[in-house]
Amino acid sequence: MSGIDLDRYGVWVAIAAMAAVTFLIRAGGFWLMEHVPLTPRLRRMLEVLPGAVVVATVLPIVVRGGLASGIAIAGAVLVMALRRNDLLAVFCGLAIVAALRAVL
Repeated sequence: MSGIDLDRYGVWVAIAAMAAVTFLIRAGGFWLMEHVPLTPRLRRMLEVLPGAVVVATVLPIVVRGGLASGIAIAGAVLVMALRRNDLLAVFCGLAIVAALRAVL
């Protein structure tokens, strides 16, 4: 049999391929941005993009999670606004959702 022995090396080949694709995607982004003029409008879009990604990730969880998840997210946002500590906000959100799910 010729070629790569997938039983023996398949996992490593898959990991190497995923690493290569990840590197090429990241490097491609830097390469692409060298050729795109950074206008004020594009700069504003890139500044708000992380927040939009967070909202797009969290909103379906809140919708599916119900009232307890919504209150927990609001509590975590409040803790983050007051304390500016990511880890504390995550722990508070988890504590709130656990307590509400135990009660509700």
